[in-house]
Amino acid sequence: MGTDAAPIDWSDFEKVLLCAGTVLRVEPFPEARKPAWKLWVDFGPHGVKKTSAQIAALYSAEELVGRQIVGVINFPPKQIGPFVSEFLLTGFHTGDGVVITTVERTVPNGVRMA
Repeated sequence: MGTDAAPIDWSDFEKVLLCAGTVLRVEPFPEARKPAWKLWVDFGPHGVKKTSAQIAALYSAEELVGRQIVGVINFPPKQIGPFVSEFLLTGFHTGDGVVITTVERTVPNGVRMA
């Protein structure tokens, strides 16, 4: 998507639930085609949700646990091999791998991006 992307209405953006959450648990995902982790994240009032993320190239499990991330929590669940992903971990693709979206200061789990 370049700078020539079609504009969206504010109401379109409001449909996306971009929320902060704290990573509680990380497990290997050996069945994934590309190196990935399984993550369980506490989104406060939205509950604990799990996802698979291809971020193993840049992040160890130890680096992720306790970290606050930004996720889209209102996509429908997606089957990824034997695992069901319940949210999308946001990040930026780079030549070295995906750099996750984090918050600059601690915020309450589940708070929505403004």
